[in-house]
Amino acid sequence: MTPPDDTSLPHPEFRPQAGASGRPRWWIYRGSGEPLHDTTLGELLPPPPPWRAFDGGPLVDPPPDDEEENVRRLGGHQPAGYAPRAARTEADLVNAALLLRRPLLVSGRPGTGKSSLAYRISRELRLGRVLRWHITSRTTLQRGLYEYDAIGRIQDTAALRAAAGEAPRGEDARTSPPDIGDYIQLGPLGTALLPHAEPRVLLIDELDKSDLDLANDLLSVFEDGTFTIPELRRARRRNPVVRVQTDDPDGEADIVAGVVRCRAFPVVVMTSNSEREFPPAFLRRCLLLQMPEPGDEDLAAMAAAHFGDGLAEERAGTLIADFLKRSRERGGLSIDQLLNSFYLAASRPSGNDEGLLGLTEAIWHRLDGTAPPVRPE
Repeated sequence: MTPPDDTSLPHPEFRPQAGASGRPRWWIYRGSGEPLHDTTLGELLPPPPPWRAFDGGPLVDPPPDDEEENVRRLGGHQPAGYAPRAARTEADLVNAALLLRRPLLVSGRPGTGKSSLAYRISRELRLGRVLRWHITSRTTLQRGLYEYDAIGRIQDTAALRAAAGEAPRGEDARTSPPDIGDYIQLGPLGTALLPHAEPRVLLIDELDKSDLDLANDLLSVFEDGTFTIPELRRARRRNPVVRVQTDDPDGEADIVAGVVRCRAFPVVVMTSNSEREFPPAFLRRCLLLQMPEPGDEDLAAMAAAHFGDGLAEERAGTLIADFLKRSRERGGLSIDQLLNSFYLAASRPSGNDEGLLGLTEAIWHRLDGTAPPVRPE
């Protein structure tokens, strides 16, 4: 076979390079739960493909940390020497999404831990607080980008005029209205698209619960990495730079000429319970990850992450075996249901499991709302 001409290959800057382990150097996320040490994602991540490069600015402040939420989602203990069975596939897709600057669509049965992936990425790559956008049938693209409280601004303007002893006279009133930036708050998607030095992690949870238009509406935002705030765009001559609120606690950012454009494309994790199909144009712009059913070792590791190795080793065998059996019988149970039963077990002295099985039966109910069968006395 004739080797390809060098001109047909990507520029050397964009060619994958293998490290000492044989993996490409862009294989940064490992899924181990261990945060990066003495380095940052910005130092390790290669440049984006030319068609996915963005140049937004000026850079905004780094995001806040939220280790409390990470612990709540992932647990505060790191199980030693354990890697989930699907960790390599998951890590491959996460790293590909990072390199290509593309969203990741994670599908699977409810309760299998899909949304936890966003928190694992954030903790391991030290990317700060996860921005979460929970989707419902009434969710619109604008709510994810920003909200403008026009009524609140009108009311505050009227109050200022009244305090100044002026009656409202429409356009002839001389009292200046409050700063428009005080009435604009960026949503999770809008905050993720700010010009950050390193990508923000954005969790778009339960995307399949949206109406039919939202996936198509997201296309242009994901492709362009930018959006316009018309209220600020119209006022750009009088107010070229406006400081607005972001989705982070007490967060603020400067918007120039009413346009938000990202610098580092965010790490977008979208979850789906596979309840509906998405448009082909949307799917081809995403990387697809099917979340597998957790096995006994996966569940034991999750329990150890929340309760420590001691309780997990003491209680895991019987509880997890019973849980997996009930999950098969009842069409699939949630990881949260198992963790609840572990917490109940932890509240009892060792060896005193009287009544525990009955309580777990009440916890391990079917997720479709069907009541569990009544166990005979």
